[in-house]
Amino acid sequence: MHAWLCTNPTGVEALSWTELPTPTPKAGEVLIEIKAASLNFPDLLIVQNKYQMKPPLPFVPGSEYAGVVAAVGDGVTHLKVGQNVACLSGTGGFGTHTLAPAALCMPLPDGFSHVDAAAFIMIYATSHHALVDRAQLKAGETVLVLGAAGGVGTAAIQIAKAMGARVIAAASSDEKCALCTSIGADATINYSKDNLRDSIKALTDGKGPDVIYDPVGGDFAEPAFRSIAWRGRYLVVGFASGPIPALPFNLALLKGASIVGVFWGDFAKREPKANATMMGELAQWYAQGKVKPVIDRTMPMAELPAAYAHMGSRGVMGKLVMVN
Repeated sequence: MHAWLCTNPTGVEALSWTELPTPTPKAGEVLIEIKAASLNFPDLLIVQNKYQMKPPLPFVPGSEYAGVVAAVGDGVTHLKVGQNVACLSGTGGFGTHTLAPAALCMPLPDGFSHVDAAAFIMIYATSHHALVDRAQLKAGETVLVLGAAGGVGTAAIQIAKAMGARVIAAASSDEKCALCTSIGADATINYSKDNLRDSIKALTDGKGPDVIYDPVGGDFAEPAFRSIAWRGRYLVVGFASGPIPALPFNLALLKGASIVGVFWGDFAKREPKANATMMGELAQWYAQGKVKPVIDRTMPMAELPAAYAHMGSRGVMGKLVMVN
């Protein structure tokens, strides 16, 4: 097998395409022949030694992938050789094969493509957990999605629409706004040229959004929060822009609003039954055509450094997927 090996997490340039012995699964593991692996923001942070999870060296990055079960370890009964699966295990995806905990593998129903599956778990689980569980979103409410053309942003638009909400999508270019409209957004804001607060006020008749979904952080967090509706819920999903904003607490008091943390990874560990139910619902929604990952492009696995560069340019709309 081959894989992109990180021996020193100093950045993407430290990765090398390396031939390695194909491993044998231990008890509770499966060997997966990887067909596709998506590129997520944590995959960049982890090779820069900036992510909260710091795997022992050397490691193969690639948190999310899909493929075919090539071998199963002792005690694995719910998966079999030849079965199509998706997995989000944190590492191992950027190669031709990997070992994965069988408990983390999602069996794929017929018709679920490897490319879509490799781009599915992280963004849809995060957005469903955020909007359904943490925000308790109701039909008829208005959701503002920041960073709406990215992976989790596009998933949030689709999930909010599936729940009967009105969606305002905020993104950094007209092209990205057009993408958001094409997948169901009711209105858009180009915050590179439009004043965010003025636009929100105009689009909500001064009421403000009931739910704000923020995977970006940075400079737009405070003006967005100042625009939130009475009893609004501000979802803290991530900080893709880099800076972690500091919100004045009096804003939450004045609006009777909630600042709600979204940490799907820990939710999945602490509440596995609820997570499994959620993933089952999402798989049904995919089969029904309610949700479908937006794929920016696919690239050969051998071109991973170029894919990292494209992601770093902020030009990605939806998900970037590497294929073998």
